[in-house]
Amino acid sequence: MADFQKQTVQWFPGHMAKTRRLIKESLSLVDGVVEIVDARIPYSSSNPELNQIIKNKPRIILLNKADIADSNATRLWIDYYKSKGMYALPVDCRTGKGLNQFVPTVRQALSKVIKRNEEKDMHGKPLRLMVVGIPNTGKSSFINRMAGNSKAKVADKAGVTRQNQWFVVGNGIELLDTPGVLWPKFEDREVGDKLAFTGAVKDEVTDIETLSCRLLETLSKTRPQAILNRYKIDSVDNLQGWEILELIGKKRGFLIKGGEINYERTAVMLCDEFRGGKLGNITLELP
Repeated sequence: MADFQKQTVQWFPGHMAKTRRLIKESLSLVDGVVEIVDARIPYSSSNPELNQIIKNKPRIILLNKADIADSNATRLWIDYYKSKGMYALPVDCRTGKGLNQFVPTVRQALSKVIKRNEEKDMHGKPLRLMVVGIPNTGKSSFINRMAGNSKAKVADKAGVTRQNQWFVVGNGIELLDTPGVLWPKFEDREVGDKLAFTGAVKDEVTDIETLSCRLLETLSKTRPQAILNRYKIDSVDNLQGWEILELIGKKRGFLIKGGEINYERTAVMLCDEFRGGKLGNITLELP
């Protein structure tokens, strides 16, 4: 196995620098911002530059994939955002769960904008919101759900949307879609790891075996029972990531000639099952 302790995830396609500029340029067109984060990693999946970019615009946080996050942890995050003066909702954009609260939340968050429009005799003026988020957090799924169609491109891959698009979603609300935004460098290796664990960073630019070993070491400290239950392993105490991966490969019968473990196949399966919630409802960070 490679020396995975020293590797750092890096991913910054050129179009993302352009996106940051587009967001700044488009801010004058909108009344507020909807930021979609991954409920399993709300801190790591939020772009740290957004605070500086959007400044005083009203902000609504959608904690997407709440269906596979720890519900108690999600409640803590909701309380945290409220304490910061932001509005936050736990949602599942694929099924639409929780999105029935979106319109009421928008009207609450933009109440000053609505009042100002009415005072100017502009009753019913559409409320315009920019939708932002790093790749693969569910922006397109959210817009498709709200717009009732599939015009926004959706895929379970990082970085699908490429240009700004407007969507009329009814109830006097219009959404501006933007490409996913990541920042140039992951200063904190843990942030890069968590983004890779959840699929926000393309697997093609990471070593999947290295990634799976780091994931197993993280889970063995915080949620060891999830590994034991899913893969019917007796213990992960004092084991390194590659040793746990080896045990899982043996249990699943992922062998190659000579009885060697097929580490790559095991690693791909592990990451897929974690991302699909098959190891249970897991949140990797708390406020």
